[in-house]
Amino acid sequence: MKQLMTLAVFLTSIICFSQTNEIDSLTIQLAYQKQDSAKVETSLHLVKALYDSKNYKKALLYIDQTERLSKFLNHVKGIADVNYYKALIYAQRDDYYNAIDGYNRSRRYYSQLGDTLGIAKVNNSIGLIEIKRGNYSVGLENSLSAIQTFESRNLRDELSSAYNNLAEAYFNTNQIDKALEFNIKALNVREQLKDSVGIKTSTKNVALLYSERKEHRKAIEYYEKVLRLLNPATDGRLRGEILPRIGAEYLQFKDYVKAAEYLVEGLTYNRRINNEDGILRALNAIGELNIQIKKTKLAELQINEAYNIALKINNRKELLKNYKLHKELDSINGRFQNAFFWQSKYYELKSELDKESQPIVPVITEPIKVEPLDATDNFNAIAKQQQEEENEQLFKRLKAISYVLGAAFLIVSTILLLIYLKRKNTLKFNKKLKEKNEQIEQKNTELAKQAAHLEEVNHVKDRLFSIVSHDLKDSISSIKGFIDLLKENGLSKEEFYDLIPELSENADSASQLLFNLLNWSKSQMQNLEPKADLFNIQDVFRDKMNLVEQKVEQKRIVMIDESQRDFVYADRSMIEIVIQNLITNAVKFTRVGDVITVSNSDLNGKSLICIEDTGVGISRENIDKLFQKSTFTTRGTDNEKGTGLGLTICKELVELNKGRIWVESQLNVGTKFYVELPKSKPA
Repeated sequence: MKQLMTLAVFLTSIICFSQTNEIDSLTIQLAYQKQDSAKVETSLHLVKALYDSKNYKKALLYIDQTERLSKFLNHVKGIADVNYYKALIYAQRDDYYNAIDGYNRSRRYYSQLGDTLGIAKVNNSIGLIEIKRGNYSVGLENSLSAIQTFESRNLRDELSSAYNNLAEAYFNTNQIDKALEFNIKALNVREQLKDSVGIKTSTKNVALLYSERKEHRKAIEYYEKVLRLLNPATDGRLRGEILPRIGAEYLQFKDYVKAAEYLVEGLTYNRRINNEDGILRALNAIGELNIQIKKTKLAELQINEAYNIALKINNRKELLKNYKLHKELDSINGRFQNAFFWQSKYYELKSELDKESQPIVPVITEPIKVEPLDATDNFNAIAKQQQEEENEQLFKRLKAISYVLGAAFLIVSTILLLIYLKRKNTLKFNKKLKEKNEQIEQKNTELAKQAAHLEEVNHVKDRLFSIVSHDLKDSISSIKGFIDLLKENGLSKEEFYDLIPELSENADSASQLLFNLLNWSKSQMQNLEPKADLFNIQDVFRDKMNLVEQKVEQKRIVMIDESQRDFVYADRSMIEIVIQNLITNAVKFTRVGDVITVSNSDLNGKSLICIEDTGVGISRENIDKLFQKSTFTTRGTDNEKGTGLGLTICKELVELNKGRIWVESQLNVGTKFYVELPKSKPA
């Protein structure tokens, strides 16, 4: 360790010495140069060297001298560059008024020169300032305008900064997918630059964003990449942060062995370096693990310690997790009054954090006025005079052309008038004929619609007969055959137990089929009248989640209940049918280890219900078929069968209750079904 520190000090000394040597050399060279453009270029090199060495006070002195000389020589490039460096220094001092003013000045000069690279550098710098101020839309606009120039010239240093700025802005505006895209781009550029610090930062950001999207496998992959990149001598706190995060990701898959391995290592390591934030994160995750493996006494000790640390360091995100763990622990131990207390604390803090997670609106968003540029006043006046002369010549040419066009217009108008008078009677006859044709076409369209409707009804009828004669017949025949074997003593005890799962699955299939067929037939008879009333939607979630508990455990699916107590105004029995169908579908199309999340929230005075899964997803082509009256179905991940009526019934029942239903999905990422229902009786 001492050798590493000695080497670092030695390298730092060499770098500082080389910078000082360069500054001294440029200062001497500048003193003996004539007052010409070469002196401007040397002075700009000196300003850059002083800026790189963070000697801003001395850099500003040379910037003022260089600006006066550049104006005297009418050296526009020099004026643009010194204004750019001046703005960089103001930005380092957080003096954003003068920084943006300087950037605007330099951008005007770069525009006169047609210097696209200079404009792009200014735009990227303004984007960085606006993002820091919380004005993300302006920051995004400026940084995006710079990207194309940097990419076309392969300016990797500038691209690294621009991509990182955009990723931060997209994250702060809750655009997670775009934030992930630009963090990955930043990571690729930083790998090319061999920027070790930037690589670790971008890799960690990518892992955090995958975790935010609940893509836990990808999150683990990038967290482990970060661990391999860490330097034990300098990256202690980062290691302390990463270890508990990896453990928490493994916990999502109920891989308790790997989760415990990382979490225990993370807790031990953070205690050793006295990193309270890392200790808190590790204790919360280990407490959750012990709750899941029924070690409640040990979990209680860990959660209580985490609670005290969270209050001490004011880490409210981890405190929110701690409230939820306290609620779960007290519920398991039968301390329901305490559980209700922690539940209240959880929702109170969650509301605060949700408000704070919104994009920051800057206090000052008015653009800063740019002072007039005295160095280019003459240039602008000459350019304006030339433009006026060109405009006058163009006006004369256009005037002559307009006379010719006017004469031609009169001639053509006369010819057209004669043609119009001659064909007037013909047009009247054609109009009457067209009206008759339109009437015939309208009747044909109506007949075609009726025929299509009859064909659709006939297709549905054939499909229903096929379902009843095939799927229902197979399930009932299988059950009857099993009963006949029992009656005739044709099964041994071992064979009896072996056939029970298959019998249960056939019974479930027949039950679900009958459930959907009956509800569909009622809706087709058009005699369903909803009996709306206020009820707690959270109770419906819990009842319907209990119905699929066996299938969830069988497929080893992670079922997360993020619902909250809230009332909707609708027919409870109808909404129970909708929720049951959506939860059953989510289980049907998820794989082992996938996650199903059930939640509800308030949206513009209405209740928004969300059934989300990380399953196989739905293609764009199939999404368009889901809510059609014609039946459409696919088999589940465990070869489960369906009728194709469930979502059609859901749509009809939701709309009967003055609501709406829709779906968002992406193949191999997952699916979200949304149901919007009223929370009170319509006026």
